[in-house]
Amino acid sequence: MSQKKYENKTIVLKKTIDEKNASATVEEKKTSLFKKLLKKPKREEVHVHSLKLYYECILMVSGKYIADYYRKAIHTISVDSNVQEVVLGDGVFSIRQKSSLEKTFVGKRGKNKIDLELEEHVFIEEEDEMVFDHHGREIKFQFKINSKTIENYPQRLLEQNSANVKKPEITYDSAIEKLKELLKKPLEPDVRALNDEFVLREITEVYVPIFESRLIGPDKKIGLLRIDAVRNKVL
Repeated sequence: MSQKKYENKTIVLKKTIDEKNASATVEEKKTSLFKKLLKKPKREEVHVHSLKLYYECILMVSGKYIADYYRKAIHTISVDSNVQEVVLGDGVFSIRQKSSLEKTFVGKRGKNKIDLELEEHVFIEEEDEMVFDHHGREIKFQFKINSKTIENYPQRLLEQNSANVKKPEITYDSAIEKLKELLKKPLEPDVRALNDEFVLREITEVYVPIFESRLIGPDKKIGLLRIDAVRNKVL
């Protein structure tokens, strides 16, 4: 079954470091990947096999859930001690019988209580967004998006680097379904005349430039060092 077509927005974040900066960070941090029992190998024992720039997708979906329905409810009101029942519309509601404890402490002059069995018309409007990393795990978005932090021609840049672009592993449909589950809270029992709707607001693919270095350490063990090229941070 083919995935439903959705409109989406594409953003590519600008690098704040270049390959030279990334290479220097790799040289500085490379031995830490092969640390064993608090002991690191010597620098010459770790070989940098490759250093590549990838554009890794973060998927953002936002939307709104709207619902209205009727639910059964009991509203308790206080009336004077000499009131025995209340007439509301076609309904007649008698007072609640006092317990022996209430009679002892409150006495005959204490307020009477009446439980009104009614229906409430409930309106719900929930709005939110969810963010997923390249592998489809929910994350918090930690980047600033403005005219200074994004590339002017994102599609062109991704096409030029198509071999190194990592598209989202989670489908739009799956991401939207997770957002629906977040917004659509479980309903109370005895609900009737439910009228609800989910409105998709926006789907955004945010591509983060990430340098990945493949390292070969002692005993030919392989390590992967990843550097966020936006925040200059080792991941």
